[in-house]
Amino acid sequence: MRKYFITGLLILVPLAITLWVLNLIIGTMDQSLLLLPVQWRPEALFGFHILGLGTILTVVTIFLTGLAARNFFGKQVVRLWESLLERIPFVNTIYSSVKQVSDTLFSSSGNAFRKAMLVQYPHAGCWTIAFLTGVPGGDVKNHLPGDYISVYVPTTPNPTSGFFLMMKREDAIELDMDVDAALKYIVSMGVVAPEHVPQKAALLITPASPE
Repeated sequence: MRKYFITGLLILVPLAITLWVLNLIIGTMDQSLLLLPVQWRPEALFGFHILGLGTILTVVTIFLTGLAARNFFGKQVVRLWESLLERIPFVNTIYSSVKQVSDTLFSSSGNAFRKAMLVQYPHAGCWTIAFLTGVPGGDVKNHLPGDYISVYVPTTPNPTSGFFLMMKREDAIELDMDVDAALKYIVSMGVVAPEHVPQKAALLITPASPE
C-alpha cells in the first residue's frame, strides 16, 4: 500500500507543481488584458474570461516591439523615448540600471550567466555552484588588486534570490556544465545530479602540487 502511494506521489507531485508554475506564469501574463479598454476585454465581448489570451497578447506585443525596434524608424523612437526618460529625476536612475542589467543578461554577446562556477561559500572547504556575472568595476576595482571575478550564488530551492560575491579568479573553478543543468541541480537541492564527466572534472578539482 505504501509503495503504491509513494509511486503515485512521484508521478503526481511533479505534474502538480509544473501545472501550478504554468498557471502562475500565465495568470501573471494575463494581467496585460487590463491595459485594454473595458469594452475590448473577453468578459465584455464573450461574457467570460479566456485563460491564456493575455499571455498570447503579451508574447505578440513583445515580438512586435522587437520587430519595430529593428528598423530605422523604430530605432529613432526608442532613442527619443530613452532620452525623455533620462531627463526625469529618479526614473532615469532606475531605467538606466535595469536596462544595463537586461542588456547584459539577454544580449547574445554578453557573458553574464553563461558559465557555471564552483566556489567556496559560505566558508573555506564548503562548496556551492555560482554563475559568472562579470568582473568588478568602478572604484571597487581599485581596491581589489589582482584578477577578480563577480559571481552570483543562488539560494536553494529558489534561485531568484542569492548573493553577489567578488573573488579571485583562481579561487573559482569553471564547470563543464551548462547553465540549465546547473540550475536544475540547484533547484533540486542536489537530488537531480547532472551528467558525470569524470576525466575533465578530475583535472579541474585536483589541487596543484606544492613546489
